[in-house]
Amino acid sequence: MREARRKEVVKQAFEGIKIAEFAWLAAGPFIIKYFSDHGATVIKIESSTRPDTLRQTPPFQENKPGINRSGWFAKYNTNKYGISLNLSHPKARPVVEKLVRWADIVIESFTPGVIKRWNLGYEEMAKIKPDIIMMSTSAQGQTGPRAQQPSYGVQLTSLAGFVHLTNWPDRGPAMVYGAYTDFIAPYFGTAALVAALDYRRRTGKGQYIDLSQYECAVHFLAPLILDYGVNQRVHHRMGNRSPYAAPHGVYRCLGEDSWCAIAVFTDEEWEAFCRVLSNPDWTKDQKFQTFSARKENEDELDQFIEEWTKKLSAEEVMRWMQEAGVPAGVVRNNEGVYGDPQLNARQHFWKLEHPEMGLHSVESLPFKLSKTPSELKQAAPCLGQDNYYVYTEILGLSDEEFIQLSGEGVFN
Repeated sequence: MREARRKEVVKQAFEGIKIAEFAWLAAGPFIIKYFSDHGATVIKIESSTRPDTLRQTPPFQENKPGINRSGWFAKYNTNKYGISLNLSHPKARPVVEKLVRWADIVIESFTPGVIKRWNLGYEEMAKIKPDIIMMSTSAQGQTGPRAQQPSYGVQLTSLAGFVHLTNWPDRGPAMVYGAYTDFIAPYFGTAALVAALDYRRRTGKGQYIDLSQYECAVHFLAPLILDYGVNQRVHHRMGNRSPYAAPHGVYRCLGEDSWCAIAVFTDEEWEAFCRVLSNPDWTKDQKFQTFSARKENEDELDQFIEEWTKKLSAEEVMRWMQEAGVPAGVVRNNEGVYGDPQLNARQHFWKLEHPEMGLHSVESLPFKLSKTPSELKQAAPCLGQDNYYVYTEILGLSDEEFIQLSGEGVFN
């Protein structure tokens, strides 16, 4: 008789890691989502008087505004416990110390100086727990002449130089959609925290991480900044064009507001592109035979291309180009992204049940670990949803202490 094999228990990558999150809006909570979705126990700390601003940011479920109904907040706070704690209350300090002793990582995203005014800077936290790992994620870092200047991602996107490059050459700067730096910084922040955990594992020592979202963003314009440093060349707005490709644009297709992006970087791709179009006579003109010639005559080139694309659906253009080895992609709207077969095949969108929003969609992380995949088990918490469980079961307060401190407004 064959012996039954014991089923191997697969742990989450960050199972056993405990995180106290004093972070709000997108960057800080997004960093910690990488940990909560991979098994870390995360306690998100807010206050009813100053809740996470993202809670008040649309879109709202069923277009009904409410502090527990924001799709933005739901996206970045899955698998977290949510508590309310008034850090300004004189009796909050012992509770915070319990959180620090419990945690492996503490993250905060207040304006620089705020956490120190509460006597909760890294030096104070290290006295409470010597091997604590603390991260401060702020607009421009904790030091320097503009450190204490409060900013949102939209301002940092402009400061980093993205807005200067966005729009057509004959128009003024245009804002990149959303707080772009908030979606860049988390990749750096997550890597830094993983490195800190590994360092602590090897040495037993914690550390302080000062993350500047501004500096994270500047990395993404490094070639242009280096070009200026070496050649004193300032890059300007180019619309959809690229100095390294021609054609390189977004072309109108058959149907209302239907577009397809096409990019041709090499001579081989240009030859394949021409074959897809059945080698019309204009492709043989000397004006388009070389890359430099195509760049010089790019306006005319784009007109010829759009005469072809506007007779076809965007999906047809994309499919034919891709089959020929030419980079091309349909310009999706939200409906198109949500219904994309590739994303759905990879289970990118998950349905979670929420106490107030009911069944709603959230996004999974963009990578999958083969042995310890992320899991979306729990929707983002309502404000103060887990107060009793966290304060009594995790932090060890008695029922009497919980009731007394609640009555005194410590957990507001």
